[in-house]
Amino acid sequence: MPIANLTDHTEQLTALVEAGVQEHIFPGAAWAVGSVHHSVAGAAGRLTPEAASAAMRVDTLFDIASLTKIIGVWSLMGWLVRENRLRLDSRLADVLPGTAGYALAPVTIFQLLTHTAGLPLRARLRASYGEVYDDIVRGVLREPLEGIPGQAVEYTDRAALILGLVIERLLGLPLDHALEEHILRPLGMAATGFGPLAPAHGKQVAPTEYCEQAGAHLSGVTHDFSTRLLGGVCGISGLFSNVPDLQRLLRAMLAPDLHGDVFDADWVHTSLTVQTGALTPSRGLFWHPAAGTGPQDDVWCHLGFTGTAMWLSPRRGRYAVLLTNKLYYTRDFARINALRGDFMRCAFDL
Repeated sequence: MPIANLTDHTEQLTALVEAGVQEHIFPGAAWAVGSVHHSVAGAAGRLTPEAASAAMRVDTLFDIASLTKIIGVWSLMGWLVRENRLRLDSRLADVLPGTAGYALAPVTIFQLLTHTAGLPLRARLRASYGEVYDDIVRGVLREPLEGIPGQAVEYTDRAALILGLVIERLLGLPLDHALEEHILRPLGMAATGFGPLAPAHGKQVAPTEYCEQAGAHLSGVTHDFSTRLLGGVCGISGLFSNVPDLQRLLRAMLAPDLHGDVFDADWVHTSLTVQTGALTPSRGLFWHPAAGTGPQDDVWCHLGFTGTAMWLSPRRGRYAVLLTNKLYYTRDFARINALRGDFMRCAFDL
């Protein structure tokens, strides 16, 4: 896609994001739209609503929430499949010793990646299992299913949590170490990592929710309680990243042959193809068609609870990223979802 085509969108995309600030949907945001070789990017607003707050920057670090599932789990799943360390039809009983006899034992990797495993719909970690890490893991793996595997699509954080455990088992490394070695370092994603973030000169971090215990908005600490309970590192959430790093990931997905040490073209294609048949909503592998689009549009996305989002269209050879700290204002998603939709349609000429 020629750079002129992208540049033509800059004014409209900028106006959309600035409107989000003016309408108090979020205090600030950073964004980018691009192809393998060209991109446009920008930032608007401030870290907080206060006038004295620092201006948002393109390289501001955000709590990317469920985008962790893509970077921290989906990417490593693809690496394991490419290396013949894992099959999509592998059962949990085959890859997690000790789960034989559990309701989860016959659930497959494919069913977890398509949210068709019949898992409970919420993490509910503290309420169910206490606060000791091993007890939580044991409780999650022993939990009864709430549906018949393969019969329905139901999004659940537990799928990413369990797949994170599979990754750790197969690689013999904690999830954060495996991610650094096999994905982040090869792609040059030096700004991306699990929190809590240590204070560092020149690194700007967008705050999220107000924490009653701390008496302040969380900054550099994941908003997700279940992730904090697990020490800040798990497949559910916990990663911090910025627009330039996410661009590196999305460009590598658009041109996997140029990043053969990270992505396999077949893995990307399979993930961005409907894998759930007639079941609704449609799913690929952790990716799903963007809301309001059809198969002919070929726009895939993943969204984060904090207001983060990224989209990819292989047919167009284009990606888009929008990072906000929406939770600084409210957990109402109607307005942020509407703005996300407008941003996506503008970015992909829909």
